[in-house]
Amino acid sequence: MTRYLISFDDGTMNFPDEDLPAVAHAAHEVLARAKAAGVWVTGGGLHSQRAIIASPDGAVSEGPFPETKAVIGGFSVIDVATRDEAIYWATETARACRCPQEIRELMDDPEV
Repeated sequence: MTRYLISFDDGTMNFPDEDLPAVAHAAHEVLARAKAAGVWVTGGGLHSQRAIIASPDGAVSEGPFPETKAVIGGFSVIDVATRDEAIYWATETARACRCPQEIRELMDDPEV
């Protein structure tokens, strides 16, 4: 099995405020299906904010770096057998959340 990060940029969920309950319901339905399928690992939405950057030298600064304005709005981690399965779950999430989803394969770490 391979873990994938599915995420979207903050600000890409563009729909009227009154649609939020329907979008949340649809997203929770996808989550429930992913759990039932045994592929859900973790995930959640993030408050609209810039990240805090902790450097190896102990310095702390606000981020992300000035050249990028995109920040993560939400994410899911799934564990599936194939890339096509990851694409399937990302597509289901995109439909529910009404915005494009990015898919990235996570590196395998046998220590985790």
